Amino acid sequence: MKGKIELQGMKFHAYHGVLPQETRVGGEFVVDLSFSMSHLRSLQTDNLTDTISYAEVYELIKTEMAVPSQLLEHVAGRISVALKTHFPELSGLKLKISKLCPPLRGEVQSASVILED
Repeated sequence: MKGKIELQGMKFHAYHGVLPQETRVGGEFVVDLSFSMSHLRSLQTDNLTDTISYAEVYELIKTEMAVPSQLLEHVAGRISVALKTHFPELSGLKLKISKLCPPLRGEVQSASVILED
């Protein structure tokens, strides 16, 4: 049996961007993540060791979001590598990182990068 885990709407204040104000003042970001697991022993065992801990996933993302990058693509790549390294059993990764109110010449709610594996 295959299952999917989603963590939606993770909010972070981070310092990603190419403009000096973005790296100095920072901005608001939202991260959405979903991934599949091919074996779900936790369905029978009710044991955290038989699944992927949401708390560990969140902490990995939080750690990577704290490292400034110029490009959202770079941040997404680092998060993807960290997740796959720490949890080799996950597959079907979909990661979306949105920068709220990006500094563009117009009103834009967010700019996003989406990685799918």
